[in-house]
Amino acid sequence: MKKFLTLLLLVTSMVTLAQQNPTLPVDPNVRTGKLENGLTYYVRHNGHPENRADFYIAQKVGSMQEEDNQAGLAHFLEHMAFNGTENFPGKSMLNYLQDNGIKFGTNINAYTSFDETVYFLTDIPTTNRNLMDSALLVLHDWANAIALEEEELESERGVIREEWRTRGGAQQRLWDQLLPEMFPGSKYAKRMPIGSIDVINNFKPEEIRAYYHKWYRPDLQGIIVVGDFDVDEMEKKIIDLFSPIKLDEEVAEREYYPVPDNKEPIFALATDNEARNTSIMMFYKHDPMPDELKNTQAGYLTQYIKNAAASMMNQRFSEILQKPDAPFTSAYAYDGDFFVAKTKDAWTVVAGSSEDKIKEALAAMIRETERARQHGFTAAEYDIARTNILKSLEDSYNNRDKQRNSRYSEEYVMAFVDGEPIPGIEFEYQFLQAVAPNIPVEAINMTIKQLISDDNIVVAITGPKKEGLVYPTKEELNSVLTSVKAETIEAYVGDVIDEPLVSNIPEPGKIVSTEKDEELGATVWTLENGIKVILKNTDFKNDEILLTGTSAGGYSHFAEKDPVNSKVLSAVSTLGGVGNFSATDLPKVLAGKTASARPSVSLTTQDFNGSSSIKDFETMIQLVYLYFTSPRKDQDAYQSYIQRMETQLRNQEAEPMVAFSDSINAAIYGNNPLVQRIKTEDLQKLDYDRMMEMYKQLFSNPGSFTFTLVGNINEDEVRPVIERYLASLPAKSEKADFVKVPMNFVEGNSENIFRREMLNPKASVFNSITGNLKRDMQNQILMSMFDQILDIVYTEKIREEEGGTYGVYSGGSISRYPEGQSMLQITFDTDPDTDRMRHLNKIVLDELENIATNGPRESDFSKVKEYMNKSYNENLKENRYWLNILDNKYFYGEDMHTKYLDTLNSITRTDIQNFVANFLKQGNVKTIVMLPNSDL
Repeated sequence: MKKFLTLLLLVTSMVTLAQQNPTLPVDPNVRTGKLENGLTYYVRHNGHPENRADFYIAQKVGSMQEEDNQAGLAHFLEHMAFNGTENFPGKSMLNYLQDNGIKFGTNINAYTSFDETVYFLTDIPTTNRNLMDSALLVLHDWANAIALEEEELESERGVIREEWRTRGGAQQRLWDQLLPEMFPGSKYAKRMPIGSIDVINNFKPEEIRAYYHKWYRPDLQGIIVVGDFDVDEMEKKIIDLFSPIKLDEEVAEREYYPVPDNKEPIFALATDNEARNTSIMMFYKHDPMPDELKNTQAGYLTQYIKNAAASMMNQRFSEILQKPDAPFTSAYAYDGDFFVAKTKDAWTVVAGSSEDKIKEALAAMIRETERARQHGFTAAEYDIARTNILKSLEDSYNNRDKQRNSRYSEEYVMAFVDGEPIPGIEFEYQFLQAVAPNIPVEAINMTIKQLISDDNIVVAITGPKKEGLVYPTKEELNSVLTSVKAETIEAYVGDVIDEPLVSNIPEPGKIVSTEKDEELGATVWTLENGIKVILKNTDFKNDEILLTGTSAGGYSHFAEKDPVNSKVLSAVSTLGGVGNFSATDLPKVLAGKTASARPSVSLTTQDFNGSSSIKDFETMIQLVYLYFTSPRKDQDAYQSYIQRMETQLRNQEAEPMVAFSDSINAAIYGNNPLVQRIKTEDLQKLDYDRMMEMYKQLFSNPGSFTFTLVGNINEDEVRPVIERYLASLPAKSEKADFVKVPMNFVEGNSENIFRREMLNPKASVFNSITGNLKRDMQNQILMSMFDQILDIVYTEKIREEEGGTYGVYSGGSISRYPEGQSMLQITFDTDPDTDRMRHLNKIVLDELENIATNGPRESDFSKVKEYMNKSYNENLKENRYWLNILDNKYFYGEDMHTKYLDTLNSITRTDIQNFVANFLKQGNVKTIVMLPNSDL
């Protein structure tokens, strides 16, 4: 608290504020209130998407409210909210919502954390008043009327066990080791939300009911409703529905458990046989800003200062990473929660490291932190950081009436749970535009000195456990800390870039023809060099333009002779930056601009993807121009990339799922080198010069590209930019093509059950059904409906009835190349008992045959069709939807829009039955199962 008072005094002394440090306003566009029973609500009208609303209930309750004998009840209770309530017994809630196109997992979900539990329903159609009222009733029942019936509780134990099994990998075990060491004397040390498997298996029904009654109560609950509705009406409904909920006269105190300070550094080490990477986290702990100060102007500016400091620190890390023999493989800094704790903050530095360079990486982290603390940041660095922060705020302000509901819903959850301010983008933009230019770099530098102290330091290291690998002792780590602090560290010296992005402006070319696509509302320009540009003006955002560009070819031209260089080509081609600027200098040149564009290479295409604001459109197109004309090599950056890849790949086989993935690829593709993962030994085969030659060859003819632009496009304004930077490119008006390399599936049925050492015993099951289907609109819709129907069936049969898995994933596709090659994938984790696994997988495969024989159930079919209709209507107001539609039509010749709705709604259950029967009769079923060695 004392430290933050000092920071606030610092801020107010350097910025002209009213004497009393004014309180931040509450956004006038949100209606807030508190009922007599203590329940808080937030209601806001928002028109994007049209005719949709989001419903949230946030509980200031998480795993921290559990006692040792309750570990896991908060998370278990979250699950039970979907298994029967007073007004929605059994599975009737999910059935009713899904009948109306509200999809479980996508639109219906929840999460449990250490200090909060949040439930939500999203994209509820506001035109259906009964559905809107029902959504509010669901929140009411979650608040105080979850049934917690014994039969449902017993059934859900199996689901939770399987979630525990699925999530119980190396990361979970590392956290289990870290928390007690990082949080000595704090309850955070032993409150992972997933809980204890013993508690999950053995708690009595009355225990979870008591927990529910004790903690799910109105004074700890917030209702958030955002969407396209009448605010007055919605507020009244909330008051009428939730006011009758009684708050007991005597309630348990909701404690926020402290994290003790530490004078001497804490060093925590966690290792695991299946860990693949080494990570170092360094925390400089400090007290969080109190809620009453968060909601003041000085508190807001303090957060701005910390964000600016983190931005500058991360730019320095980025520069280090581009150098050969960089001490770490990744690094970033921020100020926020101390790991998982709400009651302590920390200036945090996180880095990836080679397992044999931990001391060097830690020394570099400390050195750069000390450099910032001792010498601060430069005025040039701060100018870039401030410019970028203000530009980001400007973008949000310009699009303020076109933000999705989730943008506000999640903000109000944070306001309720964490006391975060909600002044509204109008205030934030105007306030920071006025004040930020008056905050000097000295304010940032003095703040960093306050945040980074010599005590309250915690260093946490995680990495692989293997023979011969010895980690530094705590004494050695402390010695690193002490010795680096004793160094004479020089101030940072950075390059100041004062050069335009494009130094030689080309003479403009010409647009030789213009066509109108009345059906899709687009304009088609053909440039004199053969490039086609498709433009669609929309008002879905106020200040956004999206770009994609596509040409046929891809690394198929090199794949068979040079598969290793081909697969890495896309990642390597932009390592050196572009034009006159390295990858670290380019962000400096682009400071204050909302513009990006990057090339990429797939098997069959070379592409561009980008986005910009209206005023930075030219910068986006300039980037495209430079990636065509001036790709840039940087040997240092490439050497650094290879070193990072060596570290990343070194321990990949330690993770059992890597062996599982390899077995799946072998079953489906045989020994095709084009689908095999990159291994450490492959790095020796990489040739930077050769990859850059490949890149130049693929991008040598811009005339083969089709570019699509969607957003706030004024054709008269973008025309001269297109003429200057795209039409001027030297090119031939001829289309490219890709090489038909072998990518065929292995035919026939097969089963591969193998065993692998694993610390968390489980059976991982993968089924693939492959074949050949015509790739047309109807078949693509049928495949999508089929895999969504399977999701519903498997959730009911495998998860709920059998308690056999946390979830079954189903996904189907029909490829362009090889043409019509089709696959359905079904995968799940379960108990390693072989009989149990076979029983569940038989259900999985039998359900396929059942649909092929009898068709899908009418209820499942209707739910999926309703959801797809609803999603289609939502997509119509999304720029990215139209970008994909137009790119598909004008590059691939596929119109997935014009007759989509008619095709979807004409499909019958019989159509799906026939589709599935035709697919299955091709007789290509592969089953791959990985079991633990311990099961032998």
